[in-house]
Amino acid sequence: MKLFKNKLARSAEEKSRLRKEWFLLFLSGVLLGISFPPFPFPFTILIFFALVPYLYVVEKRQTLGEKNRATYLTFFVFSVITLYWVGSWQKQADPFLMIAGGTLLFVNPLFFLIPSTLQYFVKKIFPKREVIFFFPLFWVTYEYLYMLTDLSFPWLTLGNGLAKFSAFIQIADIIGAVGLSMVIIYINIFLYKTIINFKNNRVKFWINISAAALIFLLVISYGFYKLSTFQSSNEKIRVGLIQPNLDPWDKWSGGNLDRITNLYLGLSQQAVNNGAKIIFWPETALPVFLLDGSNSRTLDSIYTFLRKNNVYLLTGMPDVKYYFKGDKIPSDAIKSKQGNFYYTMYNGIILLSPDSWKIQHYGKMKLVPFGERVPFVSTFPFLGDLIKWGVGISGWNVGKDTTNFSLPYKIEENFLSKDSIQINGLVCYESIFPYFVDNFVHRGAEIIAVVTNDSWYGKSSGPYQHEDIAVLRAVENRRSVIRAANGGISCIIDPLGRIKQQTELFTKSFLVGDVPLEFSDSFFTNHSLIIPTISSVVSLWVLGFFILKKLKIKLKL
Repeated sequence: MKLFKNKLARSAEEKSRLRKEWFLLFLSGVLLGISFPPFPFPFTILIFFALVPYLYVVEKRQTLGEKNRATYLTFFVFSVITLYWVGSWQKQADPFLMIAGGTLLFVNPLFFLIPSTLQYFVKKIFPKREVIFFFPLFWVTYEYLYMLTDLSFPWLTLGNGLAKFSAFIQIADIIGAVGLSMVIIYINIFLYKTIINFKNNRVKFWINISAAALIFLLVISYGFYKLSTFQSSNEKIRVGLIQPNLDPWDKWSGGNLDRITNLYLGLSQQAVNNGAKIIFWPETALPVFLLDGSNSRTLDSIYTFLRKNNVYLLTGMPDVKYYFKGDKIPSDAIKSKQGNFYYTMYNGIILLSPDSWKIQHYGKMKLVPFGERVPFVSTFPFLGDLIKWGVGISGWNVGKDTTNFSLPYKIEENFLSKDSIQINGLVCYESIFPYFVDNFVHRGAEIIAVVTNDSWYGKSSGPYQHEDIAVLRAVENRRSVIRAANGGISCIIDPLGRIKQQTELFTKSFLVGDVPLEFSDSFFTNHSLIIPTISSVVSLWVLGFFILKKLKIKLKL
């Protein structure tokens, strides 16, 4: 007990030092938070030195526990500022959604311990060497690995914070958003080393500030070059984005289906009157399984509209497939309560044609943890019964393939002759995964479409952040991105990441615009995994080397 008390006893000087360190860690979290949307562009610049106070503290700390406590505080503050909205916190919000959102604020910072732990390991391997430059590689490893698990929520990929800095993000067509994260951290490191060498080593001071400036200037020079020289395709298609602004809570509680359908068709008619050739409705546009045979009257009214106007419809829609005796039943199919058939249901997208009954389908593959699917439910099925929330959209099956939608459309450009175009349909949350979206483009998508419903989160930061993240997908793949959102923000983003048109949040509206069809792949589209692969290999090497070193000491080899 005496030892414990002595351990807690701190001198006045030590308490003062700790207070300064906690302030610096808190400051880093705040600077990171306000460099992200929806804060306007000038605040974005803060991201290039937001980590400097954190690095100043964490580089002084010696033990793994001290480093990770410092890391957790910084990124807890960062998470609270940027992700406070996830629980919805509206009066209609389901209690489980609020609990899940609140839990995320405490769990998400734990993933940031991956790079700080690896940094501790590499210091133990090379105690007398300058190893801080490994840190960006460890950070990229964390961001990439975070995208692969059932718990993935990579909303705070550092590169996402640069979405409003148009000139700087153009290099994402080579290195992607995660590569931008690496650039951000290297600039932070050089600025940190500039500060610590300011008084004691003027040579290192100038070397480090020059390195930070050089990285910044090279990246932004490439950006200005791309902005001034990129030639968009002459082939365009006129699209109509429908924003009905339905209350999602009322819709899923059993709203009037005819009223909702007529609202969509009325707005769609206005889009057609303005020249739209394909109409986009948002995620889960209707709160029913439209194609299950029980809603034929609603389906007929939609087809009547499409044929009358000779227009196509791509829409988010709950989708179900039934399997009976003799069918090949998927392993994740659900057995009906009657017991005589199985089914799978998807948060899906369908493409309806004016001249064919053939319907193209896509099932969402990246499901929101807890909100749409219980993590690890495939391994532990009982979790699906324990954890549910009450708006009728949890428990979706995972989609099977990164398929594009094929739309008849004659193209003649630069010796390219095609009779159809390919459109990639993403459902909401999927648009935050760079190493997922590029698969669709690699398979031939000329347009990236996002159907979403951000209305669950009210007038918070969430809808603005989600829109800005889509900017990175446009630049990475040099494709236009169109977003049809229930309550906003619906928009058209060009291949340079510039938002050309957008709606206001929480307005009933439609948007019509010409979208270029791009046919050439970017370097990122074809080689997206170079940076995360190199980073992961280095991280695994450090982890393995550290373990071997520990084993040798333990076994006295």
